[in-house]
Amino acid sequence: MNSLDWAVLIGYFGVMVAIGLWSHKRVDNVSDFFTAGGKMPWWLSGISHHMSGYSAVMFTGYAGIAYQYGVTSFVTWSLPIAIGIGIGAKLFAPRLNRLRSRLHVASPLEYLKNRYNVPTQQALAWSGLLLKIVDVGAKWAAIATLLSVFTGATLTQGIFITGIVTAVYCTVGGLWADALTELGQFIIQLFAGVAMLVIVMSKLGGISSLWTVWDKLPEGHTEPTAGPYTVTFLLAYLFIKTFEYNGGMWNQAQRYMATDSARSATRSAYLSAGLWLVWPVVLFFPMWVAPLLVEAQKPDASDSYALMTEQLMPHGLLGLVVVGFFSHTMAMCSSDANAIAAVFTRDIAPVFSKAARTWSNRSGLMAARLSTLAFLGLSMALATQINSPTFKDIISVVIKWVAGLMGPIAIPFMLGLLRRFRRSGPTAALTSWAAGLLAFFFTNYNLDGSVKTDVALQYQVALPLAISLVLYIVIGLIKPEDTPERDALIETINSDAGGPGGAAGAAAVPAQKPGPESTGVPEGVKD
Repeated sequence: MNSLDWAVLIGYFGVMVAIGLWSHKRVDNVSDFFTAGGKMPWWLSGISHHMSGYSAVMFTGYAGIAYQYGVTSFVTWSLPIAIGIGIGAKLFAPRLNRLRSRLHVASPLEYLKNRYNVPTQQALAWSGLLLKIVDVGAKWAAIATLLSVFTGATLTQGIFITGIVTAVYCTVGGLWADALTELGQFIIQLFAGVAMLVIVMSKLGGISSLWTVWDKLPEGHTEPTAGPYTVTFLLAYLFIKTFEYNGGMWNQAQRYMATDSARSATRSAYLSAGLWLVWPVVLFFPMWVAPLLVEAQKPDASDSYALMTEQLMPHGLLGLVVVGFFSHTMAMCSSDANAIAAVFTRDIAPVFSKAARTWSNRSGLMAARLSTLAFLGLSMALATQINSPTFKDIISVVIKWVAGLMGPIAIPFMLGLLRRFRRSGPTAALTSWAAGLLAFFFTNYNLDGSVKTDVALQYQVALPLAISLVLYIVIGLIKPEDTPERDALIETINSDAGGPGGAAGAAAVPAQKPGPESTGVPEGVKD
């Protein structure tokens, strides 16, 4: 990188901070900070939902998969995400929106204390918070790895630079800042991705390379599944991502909650699904043909895209592509930070602090911003250890840890929204959650903590979710715990005002205060 590239990168950071400061004017209370006050346009929500699902792991870990195995990187990653979001557009998106519009909550998990009970809410909140610290730590490490290739900065320096910039705009402007910066990041990535595609095609003979290059690539590069990424893995991943990208990891749920209506949330989901189907192909093509242009230095080829960018892109455009790397990671990390802050201030803090139950607008906003900073700091600290023996490497954290542990956390949260699972109560939720976490440990580790090497990847990530799902359903049938209050809550989430379960259903929902700024006292919590 030369001075022109640095100017582009510094200019990008400056714009992100400016957007955060501008968004500060639109944040008057906790609802604005966490759900944009329900005023976000569906198209902005859809772009934000799409961008918050990416990170620099796309350009490191998945670039390595594309370099080694070819098109399987698309077939077993972005394609199942697109399908999963499409499935959830009608199934989950409108119901998540009604959590805000009908129940007046600011955190996705707030409804759980009435849907199940406080212990269930706390179990899901704490385990999800700890998992997200690890997940976001992997994202910081990924972008710092790319930064080191281009600038020579150390891993710690890279994490510190990106973390500080992200902390400024997402703590000042809340979800509005996240969404608006994600829009800007999408536009930047659009130009950077297309520029990379055009330059790579010109190196390989022009636009005809799109269909003539395949017989020059390594054998098996066009196979839809290859290596450890088998058909079984694909089906397991589709299953997992349907839950994860429809709200199971909370930050995507916030995008649906932020729109003005259930219909807008559905439109937002369809837009995000369409982008996941089309845009990754533009990004992946240069990665697929990278073996013809560069020789990866790392065993997992995670440096292939960075090396190709450094060799092919002219100065100025090189800086723009590097900005594209940052944009994806900062989008995901800032959205996760906002979601975690919502869960901490709205779900965890009120259980342990009497003062937190009666926070004013000013106090609530201050707590939201401080918890956002605390989460970012913890995840940045963990990022410096991401390549330690405990975590192994970036891609194993993202695929194995997140995919494997997300299911047990998401099952009670997501399926609790649906009428057909109304019989599954606190016993089903807690048992399925605990059994899923234990299943993850025993499929990945021995009793002495050493890593198992004889279990296929698809089983490592799929078994915890499958066990949680089966137990959640079976226990609900064997020991139904539906009550009139829980049925009323579910009916409120499943229907718009004026329809079945409309005003009457809403009136029957217990312990839910009308103001979004009021945390309320969770049922069963004593002073």
